[in-house]
Amino acid sequence: MSALPRSQGWPWRPAGVLFDMDGVLTANNAFHRQAWQEVAAELLNLNLSEHDLDTKVDGGRNPEIIERLTGRVPDETLARTFHDAKEGRYRALAQGALREVAGLSGYLDVLDSRGIPFALVTSADAVNVAFGMEALGFGDRFRQRVLGEDVTRGKPHPEPFLMGAARLGLDPADCLAHEDAVNGVLSAAGAGCRVVALSTTARAEALLSAGAELAVPDFRRWDTWLA
Repeated sequence: MSALPRSQGWPWRPAGVLFDMDGVLTANNAFHRQAWQEVAAELLNLNLSEHDLDTKVDGGRNPEIIERLTGRVPDETLARTFHDAKEGRYRALAQGALREVAGLSGYLDVLDSRGIPFALVTSADAVNVAFGMEALGFGDRFRQRVLGEDVTRGKPHPEPFLMGAARLGLDPADCLAHEDAVNGVLSAAGAGCRVVALSTTARAEALLSAGAELAVPDFRRWDTWLA
């Protein structure tokens, strides 16, 4: 990873950092995609293509994704049945296989040492967050969290990142956000955050077009990018 061009305003010291979970803390998108394909075929009678997965599935809460796929808002029963089945299948596939994105623990250590607070801003539910935190050995390290059930409008709406900044007591414009999906970048940029995306899920070009300032493969040497 090379140094950032000075013309882009880096190095920079954010007041706080907002992290998505899936695809940012851990490169787990393959498990989610397989779960979506299997459960959509079973419960929605949909055979999802790679294009569907790339453009309609990544980023957002399950009912909103179902609406994107079918053109209809799912009723409460279908939304709950699908959610439980899909997330249960994801956890079965991911069990024992989650690893943190390279450099993440060191990055969090640097943020702690510099007194820069950070929060989780994810579309995942409490069960998946607990599963991910335990698998990665983070416990309650992310003490401030915004989960899918905390918001009324999920990504790409700005609400999740507006809420994440508020929980840190900060202006979103003073926050750095890390996302991996186009809808997540749209959410964070729409909230006014500066966004550095992880190219673990979507192509770098798509992330940059959505509003990310940079797209990087991981967090190695990230401490050299902070003022």
